[in-house]
Amino acid sequence: MKNNTERMETDNSSWFKSWFNSSLYHNLYAHRDENEAAGFIDNLVKELEPPPGAFMLDLGCGNGRHSKCLAAKGFNVTGIDLAASGIRTAKKYESPLLHFYRHDMRVPFGKNYFDYVFNFFTSFGYFKDQEENIGVVRNISSSLKPGGLLVLDYINTQYAEEHLISAEQKEIDGIIYHITRWTSDKHFFKKIIVEDLQSEELHIEQVAKFEAGDFNYMFNLNGLEIQKLYGDYSLNDYNKKESPRLIIVAKKRS
Repeated sequence: MKNNTERMETDNSSWFKSWFNSSLYHNLYAHRDENEAAGFIDNLVKELEPPPGAFMLDLGCGNGRHSKCLAAKGFNVTGIDLAASGIRTAKKYESPLLHFYRHDMRVPFGKNYFDYVFNFFTSFGYFKDQEENIGVVRNISSSLKPGGLLVLDYINTQYAEEHLISAEQKEIDGIIYHITRWTSDKHFFKKIIVEDLQSEELHIEQVAKFEAGDFNYMFNLNGLEIQKLYGDYSLNDYNKKESPRLIIVAKKRS
């Protein structure tokens, strides 16, 4: 008989479709720091030195906070995301250099078109089937020009486990969020019970425990080579035990 965690991994395979499109999700994560995003983009642009007018994809762009920063620097930016609510918000910021589309990253999104693909804030590792995750990497590689770069920003598994907050409660605009976190061998889980005066909802987030070696395997299968690892948004060197993030720069083979 399956235990509760195994059952959760089986039954929760499409959690991201409804949760990321929910007003409750956007309410819970509205605190995400615009200044932090802008500072991260500043650091990346300084480090990577993209040429003027470079074509960039923000894959899993959400409301477009990183896309806006990139377009403001004169790059040609496309943002795609599965959540219709996020794309509706992001489209308010469209310009000749900035466009947003609703799109599932498991479906191809171009061939030899982008100079850079960015995947920020753990917008990867949601899928139950590992072949789907590998398929996303394949789509990324296909969309990049030869020699193009992927920057993938992910949780650092060891750090996240050691700093896991098992339970907390937040009240935002009169809505109470009861949050519980735990892990299995393969995933991080976050259970969110949302209470307001009218109703109660349950949502469960699930993210794969991918480490640098897992990404190296998926990248090698699809013509990408890791160039550099960073451990935080200031682009300090990656340390498996001490870094809060795993930020990977990978290059498409020419």
